[in-house]
Amino acid sequence: MSTKDAIINKLREAFIPESLDVTDESHLHEGHAGHQVGGETHFRVNIVSPAFEGKSRIERHRMVNATLAAELQGSVHALAIKAQAPGENAGR
Repeated sequence: MSTKDAIINKLREAFIPESLDVTDESHLHEGHAGHQVGGETHFRVNIVSPAFEGKSRIERHRMVNATLAAELQGSVHALAIKAQAPGENAGR
């Protein structure tokens, strides 16, 4: 299973999201710290889940980071997170 697939599966299981988009942005970081040939080192996550209702941005990020702890201790060098509750303004 790819790292991207593992991230998707873990986030779906933990947060039952209304929407989830995981993008491998490793190709944008060639030559930078943490980049490896073959990618799967830098990801962007956009997730909308009721689990984030009433939580601050920092709490939401901590929730995602805790869910993906194994990946973050392994091959994932960077993770950009946009976590929202349903109905929140996408521009926030």
